[in-house]
Order: sequence, then structure tokens, then C-alpha cells
Amino acid sequence: MSAALRLTAVLLWLAAACLLRLMLGDPLLLAGDIILGLTGDAPGVRFILVESRLPAVAVGVLAGAALGASGTLFQTLLRNPLAAPDVVGVSYGASAAAVVGMSVFALQGPALSAVAVLGGLASALLVMWVARGGTTQFVLVGIAVAAALQAVVNFLLTRSDARTAQDLLHWLVGSLASASWERAGVLALCLLGLAPAAALVIRPLSSLELGEDAAASLGTRVGTARVAVVLVAVALSAVAIAVTGPLAFVAFLSGPIARLLLPGRRALGLTLAAAAAVGAALTVTADLTPLPAGVITGLLGAPFLLWMLTRKDSSL
Repeated sequence: MSAALRLTAVLLWLAAACLLRLMLGDPLLLAGDIILGLTGDAPGVRFILVESRLPAVAVGVLAGAALGASGTLFQTLLRNPLAAPDVVGVSYGASAAAVVGMSVFALQGPALSAVAVLGGLASALLVMWVARGGTTQFVLVGIAVAAALQAVVNFLLTRSDARTAQDLLHWLVGSLASASWERAGVLALCLLGLAPAAALVIRPLSSLELGEDAAASLGTRVGTARVAVVLVAVALSAVAIAVTGPLAFVAFLSGPIARLLLPGRRALGLTLAAAAAVGAALTVTADLTPLPAGVITGLLGAPFLLWMLTRKDSSL
């Protein structure tokens, strides 16, 4: 099967998942009901779609795409399929900052997104500083930082009242249940700003894939390029986490699946776009069940991680 057909299959998967997300729920809607609702001929159905299901689809697509692109940037930079935001501590940095913002300062909306980005950035910079450029060290230090940040989150949960702790736990699992047009709009604006930045780092990142010495010989400023890629990847994951919570393994799964769909050496921009589409499809698909989306993505990601660890060409 050609790469074009495989990408088309991913887009069809995404479209089918979005349609099913609009149909499933209480009440169950048929495709004809959705058409009538969107055209205004069924006001009750239109209310259900516009106020509940369409915002969930929009947030799922945007957050999943951001996480998929973020994970692929990290994996490409570190040349390690295990180096996703979930694994190297960035997700927990954003989560810990968001939990502090919600539980201590009652932040919401753009302010919460900004705090999550700062938390993810701070954890990434800490990992980079301690690892000092080593790929294996980056992953191992990230795991250690993630464990420490998880302890911070657990401490805050024990100090919160029952209602706040319940809300925080629900958010930490990762869910699209609180999706709204306001949150979708904030996420869309953030991604509109980050998309050009991601496009700008593709070229230097492509040269870094060849190795730091080769990249330097091609005129790439290695240190500057690495920092720029990390900043963009952290921002992409953090803005998504601020809206949906940490959806486990979406960033980790998207890149390897995209590369399986596009075997051989492909343009990094194409791989990044494919990973974003896979991330969006995974997130919307995970939201089709009554369980929180983060539970489903975790169930999918855990065996995939074990499989990756048993492969000869995986590295740590």
C-alpha cells in the first residue's frame, strides 16, 4: 500500500471517529439526525450537538494533534522512540503546574494554559541541564523528574478538600468531558501560533537527524536548534494538557505509528503531519467509551510501550 493510501486511511479513521463521537451518547443519534440538527431542522438535536458533542470533537482533534506532533518532535530530536513527553517528565511538569494553578490560584482558561506551558518548559529545561545533552541521560533524568513531580501532585491532592481533589483527579486522568467552545478556542489560538514555529524547526531538526557533527557541517547551530525544538515540543504538549489533562501515551504512540505508516526515509514535515493526524484519531477514538479518554489511551499505550522495549532497534 502506498504512503498516500495509508495517510488517506488515517484521515478516514479520524473522520469515522468524529462521526461516531457525534452519534454515540444519550440520546443515540443517527447520521440523518445529525444532518437535521446541523441544518437547524431539529432544534433539540442541534442543542446536543453544538453544546456538548461538537466541542468534545474539536478539543479532541486539536489536543490529539498537538500531542502527536510534540511526541514526534521529541523522538526525532533525541533519536529515541521512547522519548515522548509522557516519559521524559514534560507532561508531569505541565500537570504539576496546572494542578497548582487550579488548586491554589483557581486559574482557568488562558491563564491555566500559560501556567501549564511554563511548568512543562521548566521541567524540560531542568532535564536538559541535568542530562547535559546526552540522549540516554535525557530519558533517565526525565523519568526521575517525572517521579518527583508526581509526588508534588500527590501532596497537593492530600491537601485539597474533597471536592477539589475529586476535580483534580478527574482532570489528571485525562478527559474530554469538560470540553467547551471556549476551551477549544483557546487551544486553537495557541496552535495557530505554534504551527509556524513547528514549521520553522523542521529544517534544522532534519539536519540534526544526521547527527550533531553533520548538522554543524551543514551550517546548523546545534545548540540553538535543540533548544528551539524543545521549546516548540513543550509548548505543544503543555497547551493540550492544560485543556484535557495528561492523556497518557498519545504523544508516545503517534510518532511510531506514523513511521510505520510511512516506512523508509520520508520528509520530516510529512511525518509530523501524519503523527498529528494519528494523535487526533487516537484521542477522538478513546473518547467513544464512557470511560475517560486518558484511561483508554493508557490501556492502548502500555502494551505498545512493552512491545517497543522488546524491539532490537528501540533504544534507551
